[in-house]
Amino acid sequence: MDISQEALVKLITEKVIERLNENEEVLIPIGISNRHIHLCREDLNHLFGKGYELTKIKDLKQPGQFASDEVVTIKGPKGEFKKVRILGPLRDETQVEISISDGFKLGINPPIKESGKLDNTPGITIIGPKGSIELKKGTIAALRHIHMTPETAKKLNINDKDEVSVEVNGVRKAVLGNVLVRVSEKYALEMHLDMDEANACLVKNGDLVKIVEK
Repeated sequence: MDISQEALVKLITEKVIERLNENEEVLIPIGISNRHIHLCREDLNHLFGKGYELTKIKDLKQPGQFASDEVVTIKGPKGEFKKVRILGPLRDETQVEISISDGFKLGINPPIKESGKLDNTPGITIIGPKGSIELKKGTIAALRHIHMTPETAKKLNINDKDEVSVEVNGVRKAVLGNVLVRVSEKYALEMHLDMDEANACLVKNGDLVKIVEK
């Protein structure tokens, strides 16, 4: 069976992590999220035209998730960001994920929320090539979290929705608390941080961390 270079690299990475995790410690790779958007069908139609389909340019580590070729402008009361990437697939509700620093430039105070928990969140203007929308809610700074499979969760004696503390090594060694754990057979092992958090700890994509408190 043919396998792409990207899929091969992903497979090798997962096998290396599995070998590392044969020890008592479970090491978790970091994935850093820059500002991005998840769109619902209705909003994609408004921004790009009725029936438009996203163009996948790169698979993300989480199965089924991908970065699209499409970008938009997001605009707040004080400023804007151009070329903000749309991630697929489409969702039931549009969600804009930015960092706290991004909020300063935009003039928006994004609450730190779990993905999908959009009640009492600020709106934002999204501008596409075919139109714009005034989002009434849905702008958040994503709560740092870990995706893991049920097998890994069982090994660590952790349940879905638990919060843990994670140790980050390096020049800016730190312990990050209030890390949400999300467990599903559909997930690949990965901890998600935004750009503010990654820069504060001087970490990059693929760096390995460990849970130190449950």
